[in-house]
Amino acid sequence: MKKTITALSVLAAVLLVSAAPAQAAAPVADPVRALKAKLVPGHGVHFTEVANWSDGVDTLQTDTGEGVLQFSKKGVAGYDLKGATWDDQKFRVVSVGDTAYYSGAIYELPKGKTWYATGGGSLPTIYGQILNPAELTTLSALLKKGTKAGNKVTGKITFADLAKVSPWFARSILTEWADETEISYTLTLSSAGLVTKLSSSYRAKDVTESFSQFEGGIISVDTRYSGWGGKVSVKAPAPRTVTHTLPE
Repeated sequence: MKKTITALSVLAAVLLVSAAPAQAAAPVADPVRALKAKLVPGHGVHFTEVANWSDGVDTLQTDTGEGVLQFSKKGVAGYDLKGATWDDQKFRVVSVGDTAYYSGAIYELPKGKTWYATGGGSLPTIYGQILNPAELTTLSALLKKGTKAGNKVTGKITFADLAKVSPWFARSILTEWADETEISYTLTLSSAGLVTKLSSSYRAKDVTESFSQFEGGIISVDTRYSGWGGKVSVKAPAPRTVTHTLPE
């Protein structure tokens, strides 16, 4: 009889534990309001990212990178990215205002020069993160077009719609590709409403002639963000090290 009572007691305890109410997930703060609070000149966010290219069957890791975005009151004032290609060739891109400076293996530079200057303010390479969650208008569009589940927002946005809200994208060569191209994305948010991870992917189509090797390929990028609102400093290279033309 004692054994039976003991067994019933154990069973009752198990049932009580099983019936305990699940802890509610911590609510996520408004992401747009959270970003606005962090957009202070001289401050920014750190990021790391991994890019892949796929033909739908095989996948190749193309670029890896780490860097910082520096803020203005409305979004991104500049960035500093250190990256490496699939064959471990190192490169660096610094963007300040409307000028971007490229250094490393991706360009052959004139003797005595270590930087090539061209138009800035956009994603640094074809394999860079095409979506920029530090832009208020871009973040707002991604939230509006996406579906929220817990701390994740999943959705799709076309090149044409992205160009309307994102200087990061609108200033890039990708605007010359097919307007109807769809970017699939997933945002992961902290309880403070700040983006901690962003995954994006799209299939390239109707690309410009100089990028014909990308036609039909799937480009996907996973980016992680940390240190929102910390102090950062992005500075242009010394003028004597910069060229505005490349050897033919």
